[in-house]
Amino acid sequence: MKRFDYDLVVIGSGDAGSEAALIAAKSGLNVALVEAKKWGGSNLNTSNVPFGAALNGAFTYKQALAGARFGISSANLRYNYPTLMNWKNQAAKRAGANSKKIFEDAKITCIHGEARFVSKTEIVVGKDTFSAKKFLIATGASVADTGIKIPENVDYYLPENILDIPRAPKSVFVVGAGSTGCEIAQYFAALGCEVVIADIAGRLLPREDEEAGQVLDEVFKRDGIKVLTQSRVVALEKDGVEKKVIFMRGGQEKSIKIGAVILCTGSAPNVDLGLENAGVKYAHDGIKVDDTMQTSTKHIYAAGDVVGGHSSTEKAIIDARVAVAHIVGKSKLTRNYDGLIRVTNTCPEVAHVGVSEDDCIRRDRKIKKIIVPLQAVQKANIAGYYSGFVKLIYGKSGVLIGGTVMAPNAGLVAQELAYAVKYEMNASEMAAVPHLTNDWSELIRTAAERLK
Repeated sequence: MKRFDYDLVVIGSGDAGSEAALIAAKSGLNVALVEAKKWGGSNLNTSNVPFGAALNGAFTYKQALAGARFGISSANLRYNYPTLMNWKNQAAKRAGANSKKIFEDAKITCIHGEARFVSKTEIVVGKDTFSAKKFLIATGASVADTGIKIPENVDYYLPENILDIPRAPKSVFVVGAGSTGCEIAQYFAALGCEVVIADIAGRLLPREDEEAGQVLDEVFKRDGIKVLTQSRVVALEKDGVEKKVIFMRGGQEKSIKIGAVILCTGSAPNVDLGLENAGVKYAHDGIKVDDTMQTSTKHIYAAGDVVGGHSSTEKAIIDARVAVAHIVGKSKLTRNYDGLIRVTNTCPEVAHVGVSEDDCIRRDRKIKKIIVPLQAVQKANIAGYYSGFVKLIYGKSGVLIGGTVMAPNAGLVAQELAYAVKYEMNASEMAAVPHLTNDWSELIRTAAERLK
């Protein structure tokens, strides 16, 4: 029998890779983990954790400024940007950003560098070659080609490095009005920056329910954010110390002078690692896998953003657990995203579970729906917050198949929808569940009660 260096080599230490490596090592496999950039991947180092910490600080400042109606004086309130960045850095450090310790403590061999397949059983990292019985590819995704003409003398930011900016700019142009773009736009608006956000789509959050985009548009206007829908950015130019953003809108070319430009135009799977040499099939939208996360080469698996689809920590972990279950040979588990929650961390939050109304329209699927505004529950009056709603979608059989919550702490409220979708609850069953009165979760009972 051929001898291998490792039982399993995991390529990528982000959400999917770290989860799989730790489970496999705990199961007794000899595991190596390869990372080309920072240990822990983008979630810990450049996206969810650090940006979430910064966003929390910015929104706390924003809420404090609005405290006068509660009798709180905020006339002399200020924020300190370096302190906010230090908080962000410490939050990431506490979460384990760029640290190998958790892997080394699990007896996982950590290899730093870019991996490339040279055969079905071997990769090279730098000048070294490593072999393994099985592989898991979890290389994630990077910013996709924008198609925007950008000269070399024009600097811009991406979501992964925007928090490296030394001070809050006076003005910001955000290209892309998906979840990340909207979060970044509202973050800088909360810090007092002039913000413009543009998207080729006809509304904000084009992947979410239409009502969410409409409400967020109203919130953005109150926040002073200029929204440019149906606008395609075609070029950036240098204009003294500023940039000029050139875009097409309504068939006409227009431009805006701005301090900083942030490109939030989507991502593409990282598949440039010699997959052809391993016989692994892939396309522009990611590596092709079956429901066990197995690729076209039976001993090679893939998980997370590199396989395409919805990008989230939660999905990556599901993928990883399914893949490693088959790698260790102890399960017939298959991937199942029923009840998976998708959250946009704006203020208010937007949380979605299951199918959307647009999904159902495209599939000509008959549904029943109910939309209840925040003011339907007393919590809105208590908190003085009215921008948002809950939307429930029931299928032909009467069970919940999807829903959206737009409210403060929507992610927590939507957890109930995750249970209901996954375990096929109907409106009567949801309405019968005891709910806290004077809480945002009462929205779920109110909506289900109206439809049962």
